[in-house]
Amino acid sequence: MSIEQVRERVAAAESAAGRAPCSVRLIAVSKKQPDDRVEAVLEAGHRLFGENRVQEAAGKWPAWKERFEGVEMHLLGPLQTNKTRQAMELFDAIHSLDRPKLARTLARLAQELGHCPALFIEVNTGEEPQKAGILPGATDDFIAEVRRLDLPLQGLMCIPPAEDDPAPHFRLLAQIAARNGLDGLSMGMSGDFETAIAEGATHVRVGSAVFGAREDG
Repeated sequence: MSIEQVRERVAAAESAAGRAPCSVRLIAVSKKQPDDRVEAVLEAGHRLFGENRVQEAAGKWPAWKERFEGVEMHLLGPLQTNKTRQAMELFDAIHSLDRPKLARTLARLAQELGHCPALFIEVNTGEEPQKAGILPGATDDFIAEVRRLDLPLQGLMCIPPAEDDPAPHFRLLAQIAARNGLDGLSMGMSGDFETAIAEGATHVRVGSAVFGAREDG
């Protein structure tokens, strides 16, 4: 599948859900993808990309940003506190705000640097012990804490359990966002982004459907 085909599927899902055209932002997840595949998507005019690791992004994206104007980078994977400064300098948005310590570090560095990426709180909708993220029942309080720190909170993010129907998880995320006055919903990946769009996603994170399977499997 190509980036054009995925864009067409996003547009069709927007239409089917009665959503406005271009109301959903397509994040092309380029982690661990070969350079030639990423460059092909850049050449096709796409400019919004997601990476999972700060170090990987730092190693390849500065050169591409020089060549291709208007590239926007979003961090999708977990962020270690000691990598926060580097992440804030590299990324336009961070989708994995998942603990109070990280929020406090972001707030301190935002004061120091004079800027902060847009932030999404990661919610562990499946309450999976092995996964990062704020539990649904604690999310309202964490949103209030992030707002007290004067951070630019844009929305919420989730990754439903692989074996579950994703729709109830997307619906739960949308409900938490709505009652807290948040517009951004980062949800949906290659296998379920159309379902996510039907449930109100504003950002979908699509890797293999855009680039093909990663060479490392």
